[in-house]
Amino acid sequence: MSKRRVTYYYDPDVGAYTYGFGHLMKPQRMRVTHELVSVYGMLPKMHILRAKRATAEVMSRFHSDEYVHFLSRVTPETAQELTFHGSRFLVGDDNPAFEGVFEFCTISAGGSIAAAQRLASGATDIAINWAGGLHHAKKREASGFCYINDIVLGILELLRWMPRVLYIDIDCHHGDGVEEAFYTTDRVMTCSFHKFGEYFPGTGNINDRGRGKGRGYAVNVPLKDGITDETFRSVFEPVIDKILEVFRPSAIVLQCGADSLAGDRLGCFNLTMQGHANCVQYVRSQNIPMILVGGGGYTVKNVARAWTYETACALGIEKEIDPNLPWNEYFEWFGPRYRLEVVENNMDDVNVKDGSVDDVRKTVLAQLSEMQPAPSVGLHDVPSESVGHHLGFSRDDAEEQVDDLDERLAQHTRFVYGLQDVLASDDSEQESLSDESSSSRRVRSRSRRHMRSDRKRMSIVTGQYFDVPRVEEGGYGYYDMGCGHEVKPGILKGPNFKRRFFQSIAEWDPQLQKIQKIPRPAVNLADLMTMGGQDEEDEEEMEVDEE
Repeated sequence: MSKRRVTYYYDPDVGAYTYGFGHLMKPQRMRVTHELVSVYGMLPKMHILRAKRATAEVMSRFHSDEYVHFLSRVTPETAQELTFHGSRFLVGDDNPAFEGVFEFCTISAGGSIAAAQRLASGATDIAINWAGGLHHAKKREASGFCYINDIVLGILELLRWMPRVLYIDIDCHHGDGVEEAFYTTDRVMTCSFHKFGEYFPGTGNINDRGRGKGRGYAVNVPLKDGITDETFRSVFEPVIDKILEVFRPSAIVLQCGADSLAGDRLGCFNLTMQGHANCVQYVRSQNIPMILVGGGGYTVKNVARAWTYETACALGIEKEIDPNLPWNEYFEWFGPRYRLEVVENNMDDVNVKDGSVDDVRKTVLAQLSEMQPAPSVGLHDVPSESVGHHLGFSRDDAEEQVDDLDERLAQHTRFVYGLQDVLASDDSEQESLSDESSSSRRVRSRSRRHMRSDRKRMSIVTGQYFDVPRVEEGGYGYYDMGCGHEVKPGILKGPNFKRRFFQSIAEWDPQLQKIQKIPRPAVNLADLMTMGGQDEEDEEEMEVDEE
């Protein structure tokens, strides 16, 4: 293979973090991988860099401010209070608030952002960040062991200079967080090869193809248990070829989740190390600037083997690698074979048995054939950093402290306005019905069903759905439409309910011919906003009117 300039990002601190005793996600796998890369003599053949850690401001380019602020201050002792007993931000048991969670996120995100900047500047052909690849993280919620979506942040950085970016995901789990982030744009195409069915995160249907301008730019290749190297290759290469033909990306981000390897503790595929690395080799052969990031992988010794071998593939020296492992700090972990290999097991390949892989390949290729040629994008010169930062005028940390009261008020206001939008859309349907009381019940039923269904989550460990607990009454926090609060019946009554969330404190006195202030008792803001901006007296009046 031809030589490529390879940049390798590694922070020695990343392996020191732990999700907790017995947790399947082990950041130490990055340290073991680095040890193997080192003893194989690859480090002198690459540019070795320690990336600048991502700041909260940088993370907020994709994630919500309140979520990033929460991560920066949560500790194991305060997690229950700050998450309202698991009802927001860190939902379920998969995503613990371990010690140093924010610092771990800054390392992961910083590496992917730095890799994107170096690739976009033309200083490297391939950039590697095995600490990245956390593709499940959502805008304001952790998911599937992922807290900050470093991939989305890296792609956003690439889009500052490059017109189109292709994201390829070979993790056993669907790359839902990245797909969701770019579901409506035609500048990023996401392609995920994953297990589909009753399996976390429960998304990635072959017919999920994007929306609006992004229609057709989300490609999902759903697979079944036990897929082998040959079967995976038979679908991977034709699909990637077709994508490159119709999309013509300027850069590729390849997520190398190692839970698709045989014998993984959570995965259900049957790929060998060579079969997994074939994806890296094939994408590398296209001569397009590329970023390699990590991802899943819960059998640590196999994760280290795969990512070490794929580092060699990026360098083009995989044929020079001795399959017998040299002595290293973790040598006893790799027994009893002590070899750089992951072999397949005796699982049945369901994809071949029922012939589903042929149908999937034909369907995906047909969908891609319907695509229009790659869109043209008008780019502008973008400074690598703000003028203030360049001149040394960055704000001190003391100036960035968040006023908790202002934050809570802003969160409550977002809930109220979100509620108005949903109710307003339901009101247009309600007006066409003749029976007003009947339509109120129907709208209320629809709203409640929508709220409750949105708060279902699947556990990556058990694969089972669970209900997210409701935010306790009177509590502060972000109340999205799925928070579980029921809409009070009084809010839905009457044609002018959209303007009744905030009551006036003055009224016109016809006798005195002037505006008089109405004395109103002090109220609890949290309780008032939770009820949609109406107090108990207003609710009682509306109940009387209904009677």
